[in-house]
Amino acid sequence: MPSVIGLLEEREREAARRVEVLREEAARIFTQLRDAKRDWERFVISRETVVEVLAGPDHDDAAAGFRDC
Repeated sequence: MPSVIGLLEEREREAARRVEVLREEAARIFTQLRDAKRDWERFVISRETVVEVLAGPDHDDAAAGFRDC
């Protein structure tokens, strides 16, 4: 029959392995989130730039209103 300490040590090792797997998964997801956020910000900036260009130099106030869309 295994000892209580031996059983606890085995459970501890399993928990440590699970923590490491989750830590690696979190790092992978964080990287994907960072990349997705960067892409999103690029689209926002692109849209704002197009609105400003299409509005022309005399329509700065009108272009500002479109930025909030």
